Amino acid sequence: MDKVSTAAEPAWTDEDLVALETAYRVLEHPSFAARATELLGVPIEYGLKKLPAGWQRKIRKASQSALEYALEIALKTMDGTPSRHPGLARKLHKVAVAMTGTAGGALGFVTLAIELPVTTGIMLRAIADIARAEGEDLESPEARLACVEVFALGGPRRGDDAADTGYFAVRIALAQQVTKAAEYIVQKGAAEQGAPAVLRLIARIAQRFSVQVSEKAAAEAVPIVGALGGATINLVFIDLFQSTARGHFAVRRLERRYGQAFVRARYEALRARPVAADASC
Repeated sequence: MDKVSTAAEPAWTDEDLVALETAYRVLEHPSFAARATELLGVPIEYGLKKLPAGWQRKIRKASQSALEYALEIALKTMDGTPSRHPGLARKLHKVAVAMTGTAGGALGFVTLAIELPVTTGIMLRAIADIARAEGEDLESPEARLACVEVFALGGPRRGDDAADTGYFAVRIALAQQVTKAAEYIVQKGAAEQGAPAVLRLIARIAQRFSVQVSEKAAAEAVPIVGALGGATINLVFIDLFQSTARGHFAVRRLERRYGQAFVRARYEALRARPVAADASC
């Protein structure tokens, strides 16, 4: 792996260089649609045609409601205590998400508004475990909001150009809203999460999260998908966001160690020198 040497930059360990490249591969190649297409044997676009009239509005509304619920969890019930059995916790999160997917696959699109907040809340717990493992202090509102921010990092919106889809581009686009929301929460407390600063952040995240929700709904709309397929699709869904969270919080850990400017410079160098896409972590 090429090394960048500057007088002011701390010396990077080989382990951290590998961690950054692994994070890059995950964060720049989100793959829910590809994985779901491989699973179903038909493209996601086929399922999109099967969704009922007005589905886009319903998905946007369901996505925003799910994120508001996730934020409430983040502000009120998450803490900095690491899981004693992280491997078991990951498995339990996946089992729970599979169970909610079973209902979604069996009953279809009509259950989305009920199933999605539950699924999103479970996924947030899994994201928080990853954040703790990477050294985040979840007593900090900014770190808790970083967990919710993961839902904006799972892939581009349709119509985005290349400049809009990069990991740092999305973080920069959200940075002002994250800062203002964190400041408000520090001043007013978790009971005030309905404030405009917080709602603006949720709305921005929901714009991107709804793309992944649309693809999930489209996959569940494919006729061959039943209850078992819905569970499998939800496992693919949580895998996407767990992988994204591992990349996101690895980058944040490296920023705390080396400084954001140095980490971003090395990350952008990887974008200029494409690495073979591999979304595994």
